Amino acid sequence: MRKRKGSADHDSSFTGNVTLLDGSSDLKQCHKKTDAASDPGGSGTAMGRRYRRGGLIWRLRRILIWVLGIYIAVPVIIKVCPSIQAKLVFLNFVRVPYFIDLKRPQDQGLNHTRNFYLQPEEGINIGVWHTVPSVMWREAQAKDAEWYDKSFQSSHPVILYLHGNAGTRYTNTQGLVLSSLGYHVVTFDYRGMLGGSPSEKGMTSDALFLYQWIKQRIGQKPLYIWGHSLGTGVATNLVRRLCDRGTPPDALILESPFTNIREEAKSHPFSLVYRYLPGFDWFFLDSITANDIRFASDENVNHISCPVLILHAEDDTVVPFQLGKKLYDLAAQSKSLNGHKVQFIPFPSSLGYRHKFIYKSPQLPHILSDFLSVPHPHV
Repeated sequence: MRKRKGSADHDSSFTGNVTLLDGSSDLKQCHKKTDAASDPGGSGTAMGRRYRRGGLIWRLRRILIWVLGIYIAVPVIIKVCPSIQAKLVFLNFVRVPYFIDLKRPQDQGLNHTRNFYLQPEEGINIGVWHTVPSVMWREAQAKDAEWYDKSFQSSHPVILYLHGNAGTRYTNTQGLVLSSLGYHVVTFDYRGMLGGSPSEKGMTSDALFLYQWIKQRIGQKPLYIWGHSLGTGVATNLVRRLCDRGTPPDALILESPFTNIREEAKSHPFSLVYRYLPGFDWFFLDSITANDIRFASDENVNHISCPVLILHAEDDTVVPFQLGKKLYDLAAQSKSLNGHKVQFIPFPSSLGYRHKFIYKSPQLPHILSDFLSVPHPHV
């Protein structure tokens, strides 16, 4: 009996030990669950990371689809509506600087400049600035239109300046430099550039009208034509017309010129994302031609018979340097220019003149004096 009891006691003790072990196992499992719940690197966090990564990828896909859609839509829209391409050529919806009262050049420190308006055709008005040579600055103070008209009779030569796109008669910074060198400088805003629809034909007609207006006032005095950027296309159009009539100007100066508008459009930084797109010419360049926009200076130089000076900066990113050099090579071989001075002046990239800062060159007065064979005593 005792033995059995002892055996029972032994069994009871063994069972108690098992129960204790089971309880300890449950406790450990409970601790594991608690640790898993409080572990920031657990499976729940991993699922969250995967969810966020998936959301990010979806957003990137949506952005990519939108960008791709816009990329495809732009050439299609331009092809369907070629008038948009015309606006991109002329940039007449851009006015830099914007907050300028063009009626009051004196507000910009141009106290020797007169603002007035001419009417090349019925219903067409163009704004004009006439800046007299800086040596006449003091005399020009508070003078009226009659005085400015008579000032053309002075011995100083005249430059008709044709600015580029997105510009106005205010952006003629070169005019101040040229005025300081003893020139009258006349510049104007092409029709449609400050509202409306500009065209190559209209711009050239306006330039011709103003040229004749000036010529009537100066007689046989030298009259030079200076074009910058898109204005070089207008300038070569104008000079070609004058030469065809047998009345060439005294000289043509082209600053940052291109060969023709198709080559310039293809080389422009804005076209970089589409330049290698199949059908680029059909989508973009043919749309320019459809608007009757050519500005074919490379053709015009074969009909020009007056001295030609080309100025171009090697670091010009808007109109690449090679286009200006190519135009010079064509002009140098032109039969109509045979016997006339044709000169090309490059400006090294180290000078940083880029597209529109050649006027800062301290060599410019000497370049003009040498080319035009006239001294500049008022530097």
